[in-house]
Amino acid sequence: MDSQLPVAGDVAPPFTLPDADGKPVSLADFAGKPVIVYFYPAAMTPGCTTEACDFTSARGSLDTAGYTVIGISPD
Repeated sequence: MDSQLPVAGDVAPPFTLPDADGKPVSLADFAGKPVIVYFYPAAMTPGCTTEACDFTSARGSLDTAGYTVIGISPD
């Protein structure tokens, strides 16, 4: 089993997960577009809030550059 951790720029494996409203979101929905996928341990936790705030602060420049940001947590 390959235990090598992913690094920035690696291609993410295909996935479909429910969004906050329970609607399915697939990475394939964004094919051909730049996507930033980040993971956080749980909603409404200090680490989650800091990371989400950083992405919110950068949203204007990320939108201008054509990026979509997807946050994933186990909850």
